[in-house]
Amino acid sequence: MFSEYREQVAQLKAEDAHFAQIFDEHDALDAKIKRMEAHVEPATHLEIEQLKKQKLHLKDEVYIRLLKAKQTAA
Repeated sequence: MFSEYREQVAQLKAEDAHFAQIFDEHDALDAKIKRMEAHVEPATHLEIEQLKKQKLHLKDEVYIRLLKAKQTAA
């Protein structure tokens, strides 16, 4: 996620515990959704959609923090 911000992500994960938490939570949700969609882990369509919404919310939060960090660095 956000490969163009790879350096900023690494820096923020090291410096900001909340950023690291939401970033890791996003990755964990992504893996869980993939398992559910592959029918490795049982889930209903509604459960998958709810997890996708949570994942998108986390992605938005990560992106906002990346933009703020970029503005601060400039």
